[in-house]
Amino acid sequence: MPRTTAAPPGPGGPAVPVGRDAEDRLLRGLLADLRRGRPALVEVGGPPGIGRSTLLDHAAALATDAGVRVAAAAASPEETCLPHGIAAQLLGQLLPGTTPAAPDLPHDRARPDELCAAFLTAARGRPLLLVVDDIQWTDTPSLRGLQALARRLAGVPLMLLTSRNGAAPPGPYDRIEPCPLADGRSVARHVLELPPLSAEAVGRVLADTWPGSVDPAFLAEAARRLDGNPALLRSVTARFVRQGWTPRTAHLADLAESTAEAVRERTVRTLPLLPGELLGVLRAIAVAGPDCTPGLIEALAPGPRAPGTARALSLLSGTGLLADGPRPALRSGAAARAVLAGLGTERRQELHARAAAWAHRAALSDRAVTRMLLDSGPVGAPWAVAALRRRAAEERAAGRTAGAVRLLERALREPVPEALRVRLLTELATAVLRTGPDAASRHLYRALDPPPGAAGPAPAAPATVRARLRAAELLVARGDFLTPAARIARAAAGAEPGSAEHSGLRALHAMAELGRPDPEDGCVPLPAGTWSGRPERAAEAAVAAWLTAQRGEDIGGARALARAALAPEARAHVPPAVRAAAAHALVLSGDTEEARGALDGILVCAARRDARPVAGAALLVTCVAELWGGRDAAASEALDRCEEVMPPRLWHPLMSPAPLALRALLELRRGDVDAAARILETPLPPAAEGGLAWAHLLYARGRVRLASGERDRALADLLECGRRLLARQAANPALLPWRSAAARTRDPDDPLAVRLLAEERRLALRWGSPLALATALAPRPGGATPPGAAARAGGRAAGWRYRQALVALGTASVTGQLTVDSLLAADRTPAHPAPPAPHPGTPAPAAPRDPRPHSGPGSGRPGPARRTPHAVGRGPAPAGPQPPSASAGTAPARLTDAEYRVAALAADGLPNRAIAGELAVTPRTVEQHLTKAYRKLGIRGRPQLAAALERPATEEPT
Repeated sequence: MPRTTAAPPGPGGPAVPVGRDAEDRLLRGLLADLRRGRPALVEVGGPPGIGRSTLLDHAAALATDAGVRVAAAAASPEETCLPHGIAAQLLGQLLPGTTPAAPDLPHDRARPDELCAAFLTAARGRPLLLVVDDIQWTDTPSLRGLQALARRLAGVPLMLLTSRNGAAPPGPYDRIEPCPLADGRSVARHVLELPPLSAEAVGRVLADTWPGSVDPAFLAEAARRLDGNPALLRSVTARFVRQGWTPRTAHLADLAESTAEAVRERTVRTLPLLPGELLGVLRAIAVAGPDCTPGLIEALAPGPRAPGTARALSLLSGTGLLADGPRPALRSGAAARAVLAGLGTERRQELHARAAAWAHRAALSDRAVTRMLLDSGPVGAPWAVAALRRRAAEERAAGRTAGAVRLLERALREPVPEALRVRLLTELATAVLRTGPDAASRHLYRALDPPPGAAGPAPAAPATVRARLRAAELLVARGDFLTPAARIARAAAGAEPGSAEHSGLRALHAMAELGRPDPEDGCVPLPAGTWSGRPERAAEAAVAAWLTAQRGEDIGGARALARAALAPEARAHVPPAVRAAAAHALVLSGDTEEARGALDGILVCAARRDARPVAGAALLVTCVAELWGGRDAAASEALDRCEEVMPPRLWHPLMSPAPLALRALLELRRGDVDAAARILETPLPPAAEGGLAWAHLLYARGRVRLASGERDRALADLLECGRRLLARQAANPALLPWRSAAARTRDPDDPLAVRLLAEERRLALRWGSPLALATALAPRPGGATPPGAAARAGGRAAGWRYRQALVALGTASVTGQLTVDSLLAADRTPAHPAPPAPHPGTPAPAAPRDPRPHSGPGSGRPGPARRTPHAVGRGPAPAGPQPPSASAGTAPARLTDAEYRVAALAADGLPNRAIAGELAVTPRTVEQHLTKAYRKLGIRGRPQLAAALERPATEEPT
């Protein structure tokens, strides 16, 4: 056990208790005077554990060394009712065998004067020190005898040393006072209130226990927490010794735990000392906490009390349980819990509810009111829920999620209307999302479920439907499609048909159906034709635009539907997550500037609502829009912001592959194939395989494996990606150009590669998006040219693709900086090829699908300024010097459109069968067109075809 004494500063003798040097000097002086015949009356006071008993033992040891006779007794609460108990202990030491019940001192005739006579007689023969510890528990006969003795001390070498626990202040008749006629010279009178140990004294105790190994930070924290209480210090150091801990900074948490336990034990020992009135005041202080006021104490303390509130607080200050400060408060939470531990649960909750009601009437802060409400039972008042919600919002804004969750869970215990219950559950899910995403989903499921005890589905109030719409939006935006689908359908059934909420719920249900891991064949949740064109149906228009864009069927219709959903008059009716789907449709159609403006508004709305999943979905679509515009740095920044708002662990497992796939494709864009491969090796949670996000991961993995030379494995991933997309009728190559990427895993004349390229070009032409056209019309998928093609090209024209691009671009609105030259830049081989531009392939934005960039031509960056050569017989000759003709002085014959297309493909190196598959004609027809082209161009065969097509023409072909 640690020692709590130190060597005396002066001459030898008993060791001085640590931090009690002044008291030691006083006691030594009084004992010296006692030997010279001067009596003394000393009372030592202080709160529990302050060291009163230690000081009394020290005084007895000093008296024994000084030759003073000592008789000591200790009172206890168990013997308070035992008559003459203390007197018997003292007399037994002075006169062995003598007790108050002996024949010379009969029990029934014992009077105070007879009791004190024995002590006075003993003192006249030899100086005497009487020590009585915890005199507050002394039995009444003994107390009266000691009081009589104190009045007779004059002229007798007797010193009466007592101690009194500050937790039990004396009553009006319990004081031990000297004779009023005796002055200070005849009887020395001292009252010692022991102060807390100083920080230096605490350090001495720690240094005695662990010599040379006390950290200054630990010492400072110990002095602050222990309040200079020797009993607490002994308890904590003893526990440290038992556990083998040392006073190091690493054990500050153990110090806090040990101190709390010691305070609790001290409080438990102190409470029995208090009368009922003071105990009631102490419980009121414990309930009120740091916001306690005298008015609150008067409102909570039971019944009329003998002392007033001020007097009660003065008496309680001696217990050592109250902290210093302008307001009454317990020193620690452990003490407050110990004070209330003796009450039943209902009684504690009732006290807290009364305290909260008083605080609300007194206009105290929300912090004070909610602190009391947290431990109370339901109060059934609207102000309680309002205060809890306001305080929870403050906690969330400050980043204290645990506090916000506790406040909202307490608010849910109040009886509230259904709409408010749904809002509380939604706020709780938002607060708990960062620490428990699965728990957040469970809270949102409860928000969509009917109230407990409901008989069956029934129409809900508009406020309830609006609240459920937001809960459904958060679920779908996070990628949770399986469990909430039926709940969203039930919520939509309870909404008024034709209302904006009904439309929004239908739209979210359609997105959840499409995002299921294994959609049924032919499942079309919401065809475009179901939109009625009215503003309140704008949410369904957004989903219809999104579905139309994924199918790649009608770019004009998709634009019209998306713009109707994003119109200013429709914003109030369309959930932000559904608006993100409409913005995604505009991105796929090439209207990136318009989409970015809508996405900025969605991000502002999501930030105002603290809807992290919606913000994450909007940032994913923003990344896609930046990739369409060729702004790689902006795309990377959007992804970084998305991962900050919605880290990968917060997405639903169905969405967890999305951030990985996008990051891997961005690394691939930078040319770091190894980094992209490492990203794709990140472990995924169970149930991650499925849905559109998994298709994007397959695409990214296929692209990375293709770049690594693993052509067979890349083909398997890309074909599986296509299968999953086609199962959802997502055939648009602007979403994910998996066909051209898969074709790159095969030789140019491979039938599978030919069919994939032909299908992608057909779908790109049907959709008409500029970037989709550029990717599909490139000489080889991703901008790559077949072996030897670069040497043959030598700056020649793009051929028939150039005309097809012109036609397509002439019928489609081009946004950003897309031009014919930039779209077909890969068709001409520059001296130093630039990195391939992206092609974003994105998942569904409202059920966030991660955008997938695709290296390929048509990034949207303007190509270098250069003169574009014109093909033979395909337009007027440009100004400037012209290359020499095959036949000097003779204009070349004009080729028909069909002949020109076949010749251009042949010049690119495609065999006849591949050309036939590309143009959907027979190989015989290809041979005929080539023969006519050779004759008109004046060449003998394929080796001369490329050079002949580069000659300028002076007139248009017929």
